[in-house]
Amino acid sequence: MSAGLKKLKPAIIWDWNGTLLDDVDICVKAMNKLLDARGLPALSKDIYRDVFRFPVQDYYQEIGFNFEQEAFEIPALEFMQHYQDLVHEAGLYSGVHETLELLKTKGIRQFMLSAMEQDLLNQLLQKHQLTSYFEYVQGIEDHFANGKMMAAQKLNKKIAGSSAILIGDSLHDAEVGAEYGYKTVLFSGGHFSDKRLKQSGLEVLENFSTLNKFLLKCL
Repeated sequence: MSAGLKKLKPAIIWDWNGTLLDDVDICVKAMNKLLDARGLPALSKDIYRDVFRFPVQDYYQEIGFNFEQEAFEIPALEFMQHYQDLVHEAGLYSGVHETLELLKTKGIRQFMLSAMEQDLLNQLLQKHQLTSYFEYVQGIEDHFANGKMMAAQKLNKKIAGSSAILIGDSLHDAEVGAEYGYKTVLFSGGHFSDKRLKQSGLEVLENFSTLNKFLLKCL
């Protein structure tokens, strides 16, 4: 595997939420506001990481939302309002800047693929001074966290000539990687628990120190 990737000089495709941006705590906090308003049990961080999934409408139903009583779009938009109120509290994972800089100095192409709405994604990348690291940034068109597979189709046209490594924190990232033939590496510090990610059979790394070591073997 390492020898092949060295020959191909891979591009790196980064997920954003839960991979570079450490926003798990604020997602739990935002969702608990919605649950409290509906008299539903609050989530702990551990429970959240065991139940969160895509499509997010299924996750909402599992934690108690009744879409016969209200349309999914109602709590989804409420969540995004709370999230945007809290997102200033979310920082980057330790080692993010160092890793992105390392790849940049090696001349490795870097891309962003996210289930976040495009304008908000661009704003946050600029806020965290990351924009310059990415050749292309692909988000989605709305705030409902759907359509990442379609977003990947758009992104895939931009990486012709490179063998891509996708780095994400969810089983959905694994699905996207399988669909487009990307080598996929999963980060267990984000929105999915380590146990769930390991069920994929893919490489699962717990922090950016181990991620750097892995990438250095590949590049």
